[in-house]
This record gives sequence, C-alpha cells and structure tokens, in this order.
Amino acid sequence: MKTRLGDLERAVMDVLWEQTEPMTVREVGRALADRDLAHTTVMTVLDRLAKKGVVRRHRDGRAWRYRPAASRETYISELMLDALGQTGDRDAALAAFVRSMSGQEAEVLRRLLLENHGEHGESDRSRM
Repeated sequence: MKTRLGDLERAVMDVLWEQTEPMTVREVGRALADRDLAHTTVMTVLDRLAKKGVVRRHRDGRAWRYRPAASRETYISELMLDALGQTGDRDAALAAFVRSMSGQEAEVLRRLLLENHGEHGESDRSRM
C-alpha cells in the first residue's frame, strides 16, 4: 500500500516537488517559514519520509540533501491505483470516478485511453 502523507509531510513534499535541485533540512525549513517549525521537526519529517521511501537523500558535506523519490504525478497515480485496489468492485469505482469528472477531464481521459490502449482496447504492453 502506498504511504499516505500527513499534513506536514505533504507540505514538505510540496516544497521538494517545486524544486529542481535537492534541498537541505535548513532550506526546506526556510521554505516553510510561515509554519514556524523547529529545525528538528523538519529534520524528523524528512527522516521519516526517507524511511518510507518517499524521498531520497545523499550527503553533501555534513548535511543531507533531499529530493522526491518520484514526481508528484507519479505519487498521486500510485495513490489512485492503491485506492482502486481496495474496492470490491473496481468497475463501479471507476464508473463513479468517471461520473465525477468535468467534461474537459473526461475528454483528456478519453484521449489518453486511445493513445495508450488504441482503438481496440489493447494496451501497448500487450503488443510487446
């Protein structure tokens, strides 16, 4: 099961996802200055995220630098697939999901399904 993030973990991940380079604990803390978090709190959250496999870290002198293990979109996609796997009726869950979409979202989904599964419902993976 994919790890769901708590409020503070999500805020930290939002900071990391917005950056192109890995960040130190201090840099993440500065980005979250409006929350008035102790340095040790930010360090603990990043350590937990690393143990969960949500971030990767490497040493840079005496400091650790952190970066997301996956993009925000990949993470959310994994959460969606995990939620779908928890239902007893995947078809009903998918139908409810589709009914909740806007017309524009449904059109994007339709286009992506055609691109990835072709007109005959065949996935690219099954053609290999």
